[in-house]
Amino acid sequence: MSGRADSGTGRVIRPGAAVPGDDLQVFLKALTSGTRQKLFAHFADGEELTVGEVAERAGLGPSTTSEHLAVLRRGGLLQSTRSGKLVRYRADREGIAELLGQLHTYLLAPSAPEPEDIPPAHG
Repeated sequence: MSGRADSGTGRVIRPGAAVPGDDLQVFLKALTSGTRQKLFAHFADGEELTVGEVAERAGLGPSTTSEHLAVLRRGGLLQSTRSGKLVRYRADREGIAELLGQLHTYLLAPSAPEPEDIPPAHG
């Protein structure tokens, strides 16, 4: 299969491949960090945790932890609830399932033919 460079980035993409939607891109970006993957693991059992609790368990500073948790929340992996000054995070299982469905559809979508591959209509 021949590929084409993507907008000068040098990356080769499938011919005719659709670009993932913004939500899916943010989801995937949230997962690219090993630190965020380790932080997310603290929520695997369904537990709700504060920034301080996650920071203590992970051995990170509260500010760094808060930044990473915000990226995970924007990426659809975590939900947060505020009670006064306290923010509790938990895994967003429904959001994750939706985004994984989008990823599945994207990865298995058939490639559309490139415009130059379509023969011109004769008429």
